[in-house]
Amino acid sequence: MRRDILLIEDEPNIIEAIRFILSRDGWTVNTHANGVDAVERVRTLRPDVVILDVMLPGRSGHDILRELRSEPDFADLPILMLTARGQTRDRELAEQAGVTAFMTKPFSNAEMLEAVRSLVPVS
Repeated sequence: MRRDILLIEDEPNIIEAIRFILSRDGWTVNTHANGVDAVERVRTLRPDVVILDVMLPGRSGHDILRELRSEPDFADLPILMLTARGQTRDRELAEQAGVTAFMTKPFSNAEMLEAVRSLVPVS
C-alpha cells in the first residue's frame, strides 16, 4: 500500500519533527515550504495525505485548502491543517473550506501519528 504524505510547512524544526515521526511509522514524507506553488506540488505528487500549515510564505493555507477542494481530483483528499495560533476563527475557516482534520502546534508525537492514521484507512 502506498503511504505518501505531502507536508506543506515552512518551519524547519516542525518539518524535521513530522518527517521523523511519520517516517518511523512507514510513511514517505515529501515536503514543500511555500504557499505560492503548493497546489501545483499536490497536483504533481498526488499524495495520500496533505499536512498543511495555515501561515505560509506567499499564500495562506486557507487559500490553498479552498483551491484544492474546488478541484474534483482533490475534493476528498485527506488534509490535516496545522496552526500555531489555535484560534477559533482559524478552525472555523478551515472547516468551512472542507478540512478533514485540524491540529494546533505544539503537538505530541502520539497526537500527530493518531491524526494521520485516522485519515487513511488501513487496507
